[in-house]
Amino acid sequence: MLVCGKATASPAHEWLGGRAAPPSRAGPLLDVPARDGLRACLRQQPDATLDELRIWLSALGGPSVSQATMGRAVQALDWRRKKRVSTLPSVTPSGS
Repeated sequence: MLVCGKATASPAHEWLGGRAAPPSRAGPLLDVPARDGLRACLRQQPDATLDELRIWLSALGGPSVSQATMGRAVQALDWRRKKRVSTLPSVTPSGS
């Protein structure tokens, strides 16, 4: 940041105590065998929670990952987490 012709550290840099932010993680979220195992779990139990998927993946010998990472991995597989509407439409008339 430039203040009165003098270069200063950015507020974020100061907040981190002068340390640079860690480099971003590159590469796929899960390796190919782990993605295949996750896909198999999703096919078997499509309404499993992210925590259940984490447990199953770990039990299959996959990596132990956070709930956020599991959510990103499920999204990367283009798996739709929203359940289908299985209820009938309301019979209540709309409007008067």
